[in-house]
This record gives sequence, C-alpha cells and structure tokens, in this order.
Amino acid sequence: MKTSVTKKKKKIYFNDPQHEFMQTGAHTSIIAGGRRIGKSHGIAAPYIQRNFQSMPGSSGGIVGSTFQQLLTRTLPGTLTSLGRMGFIRDVHYFLGRKPPKSAGFAKPYIEPQSYDKVLSWYNGSIDYLISQDVTGSSNSLTLDYLSIDEAKLINFEKLKDETLPANGGFKGYFGDNPWLNSILIMSDMPTTKKGSWFLGYKEKMDPELIETIQAIVYEIWRVKKELKIKKTTYYLKYLNNLRNELSQLRSVAVYYREWSSIENIQVLGERYIKQMKRDLPPLVFQTSILCKRVTKLRSGFYPGLNEEVHYYSAYDNSYLDSLEYDLNKAQDESCLQDGDLDKNNPICIAFDYNANINWLIVGQQHGVEMRTLKSFYVKYERKLREVVDDFCKYYRYHNSKEVVYYYDNTALGSNYAVNDEDFAKTICIELERNGWRVTPIHIGNPIKHHEKHKIIHQGLRGQNGLLPRFNKDNNEPLLLALEQADVKVGSRGFQKDKSGEKLAESEEDRLEHRTDGTDAWDTLYIGMNFFPVGNTTHSVASYFG
Repeated sequence: MKTSVTKKKKKIYFNDPQHEFMQTGAHTSIIAGGRRIGKSHGIAAPYIQRNFQSMPGSSGGIVGSTFQQLLTRTLPGTLTSLGRMGFIRDVHYFLGRKPPKSAGFAKPYIEPQSYDKVLSWYNGSIDYLISQDVTGSSNSLTLDYLSIDEAKLINFEKLKDETLPANGGFKGYFGDNPWLNSILIMSDMPTTKKGSWFLGYKEKMDPELIETIQAIVYEIWRVKKELKIKKTTYYLKYLNNLRNELSQLRSVAVYYREWSSIENIQVLGERYIKQMKRDLPPLVFQTSILCKRVTKLRSGFYPGLNEEVHYYSAYDNSYLDSLEYDLNKAQDESCLQDGDLDKNNPICIAFDYNANINWLIVGQQHGVEMRTLKSFYVKYERKLREVVDDFCKYYRYHNSKEVVYYYDNTALGSNYAVNDEDFAKTICIELERNGWRVTPIHIGNPIKHHEKHKIIHQGLRGQNGLLPRFNKDNNEPLLLALEQADVKVGSRGFQKDKSGEKLAESEEDRLEHRTDGTDAWDTLYIGMNFFPVGNTTHSVASYFG
C-alpha cells in the first residue's frame, strides 16, 4: 500500500513595497529604504533567486564596501530570507567551497578559478562576493547581474572602474532574458555627498514606462483568471504577446523608489518607530528611518573634516577568511577584525567625563597619521568602569596589553562619574584590573578653544602636526558628533558651542551626538601630538610662534 505525502505550502509575507519591486521586475532597480523596510527579505533575496533560477549557470556579483560588511550584514539577512524560501545551505547551495560531486550540482558556464568567495547554486549559477577592500576582487570576471548592498558606503569610482565593466555577460546564453546584466542597488538614505552617488538614478527613471509595466502585469493576472474559466486561442495568444511585451519593457526599465520604515509598520509595529525616534539622533532618524534626503549639512568647529581625506575602512580579511563563513563568529565583534590596529604596540586612549555620558577614544600613530581606531561611550547608570570594561573586552586579543592614557585637569579631583576615586585613578585601576599596563600622561589644563581649533584645523589640512584619520566603521557616533559640532565666535575667535551639554536628553537631541565625544577626541589629538611616548615633548606654543 502506497502512502502519499502532501507537503504544505509555506506562506511568506511581503509588504507593499516588496510586492511592487518584485512585480515591476525592472532591469535596473534602486531602492533607498529605511531600516527594516525588508531590503534583505523582500528585495535582495527575491532578486537573487529570480536571477539565478531564470539564468541557470549564470554568474552574479554581490557587492559590498568591505568583506566584513558582506559577512556580518549582507549575507546573514539574505541567506536567512532565502532559507525561508526553502533554500538550505549545503543542500541547495554551498558557500566558500566548491560543491562536491556527490551534490550533483550543474556547472556554471564560466567556472571560477577559486571558490573561496563564491556562492554556488544547485543549477550551476554562482554569485561572486565582491568587496571593495579586497584589491581586484572583480577583475577578470564576466558577470550577468549585480546586487549592491549598503550603497551609501560604496566607493563609486572603484565601482565604475572595476565592477560595472564586468557586468557584461555573454549575450548568447541569456540574450532573451530581461534581467541579463541587471543591477540592484540598495541603501538607506546617505548623509554625505560621496555616499549620494546612486540618488541620481531617480532622474533616469521613466515613470510612464514603470506604470506601463505595472499595467501589463495586472493585465496578465486578469487574463490568467479568464483562462482558468475558459481556455481560448485568443486569450492564449494575447497572453503570450503580453509576456513578450513585458519582457522587452523590463529589459530597458530603470526603477527608483524611496521608502521609509513606516511602509513596513504592519511587521515593525508603531512601537518600533517610536523607539527609533527616541533612541536615534535626529539626522540618523530622518535618513535611516524616514528615508529623507539631507539637503544641507552643518559646518562648524571642524570645517576641515573631509570624508574623502580623513575617513577610511580597515578590516583584517585574512582573519575573516579564517572563519570559513561561520557567520555567527563573524558577528562577534573584537579587534581581530580590525586591519588598522598594530597589535604589538601600545594603544593611546583619552576620555570625556560626565554624569550622564562618558566617552573613550582609541588611537595609534601610523607614520604621520593619528588614526582614531574606535570609540566607545556609556550612558546613565553605566559609568567609567563599564566603558573601560567595554574597551578591554573588545581589545582582549591585543598582544602588548599596554595603553597610554592621556588626561588633563578635568580628570583630577572629580568623581561624579564614579563613586570614591577621581576619574584618572578609577580608569588606571580598572585597566590594571583587566590585565593592562598603563602609562598615564597628564597634559595639564585644557587648551583654550581658539588655540585648539587652530591646531586641529591645521592638522586636518595637513599643514602641521599629525594628520587625523578615522576608521569610519568603528566611529559612526563620534563622526556624526564631529560633523555636527557647532561654533560660536567669542572675543578670542572660534569656540566650540558646548551650551547643549547640560540640557536634558530628548528625542531630538541625543547625548551621544553632542560635543562630549568630540572633547575626548580633542584630548587624544593634543596628547598624541605634544606628548608622544618615547619622543621629545613638543610645545603647544610652537604652533603660535
């Protein structure tokens, strides 16, 4: 007696923007969407599935600014979403290794030289993992489509010179497919000019063409319903003509959309939106949640700060490679992932001390550069000991376990951030308790604002002192604070406007985006310039003759 097994179909929810994206199916799609709009679930995963299944044996490219981004943010969400669709790792696809013969996978039309950074599908299709911090990761490739994640972090010049030219697959295999050499670009709203490169696609979209495509999609749905009632030659021919027309229109269509997180409120709930408004700084909430364009950026105490000169990314890809695509391990943050840390030399640190927020800034000198490697802050009930513990946990694999701690007179004789010791003593005790050797360096009274402004501005311009550079991935709150630091002009010139520091925190004014963190960075910059360990101390007065 035979037993029949009936598999239940699994329903997957897609919100309205995701449905619109999938049904439109344009050749080139640009999605500027707020956080948790569902870019991985309802956009990236369906896009990759559609392309690798409709073009068996094809070669796609999944593009990120860094390999670490691909491992920790892009792949986990996309593969989880594909898993909900029924695709199982080491059954339907292999990651980072050649599929074994026992899997019975078909071969791609163009086999990769190495499978180290390749996602292989059962039907012979593959996706290359292309990261811009790996030199030549798209050189010599012939690609059939591209998926670009977190586009605001992408270096467009590199993309234009190295990756876009590779997206020119051989027409003979998939010449009739409307998605051959297609491109998907996804991001939340950028806050900088450099990150805004993809917004120009809005002008390239033909709204009438998109409306025509969507009308044909609806008409195909209507005709299919008619065919269920009565199959006629007329309707079958009409349906075939509609499909051919749809394919032709899709092959030349550019589709651009801006969606806020509120579009996914049925999944997120009103509580999530309110929480994000409460927890995020106004600029981040406007761009990352509401997906609003920034029309004017503020200038202020750090006018020389330039993202193209002073910001960089640095991940240790050899360590990330050693994880063998264990995505859980990849998301365990530590200094092992950092490519800019000299693990054998001391780390320089400085603090800012307040009742409600305490900052710790981390740096090292590399030649003529003062690199800000990472920044930490704690708020309210978490105080100095906790921020030191956060630092020690992150840098637990540092070889030398030595720190140079710069502090000025604001760290002495005060204890409102701790219980019984002053700030400097508390920090030294906590570092030593965690097994670190501390070299405390007292730099005296804080430098006057107008003098500090001149010193830092000259440094940012490369005119005098160390050139400040920032690991942008490890210092996002600090960089936002630096970019938004206001000035006021007093009798002695420029001064940093710190008037907001004592105000109560509000939804529109977050503690971590005030000037406290910038003061900690100032202290570290002054210390590393004028009080370098192992060298002759420089004089601040030398900057002013």
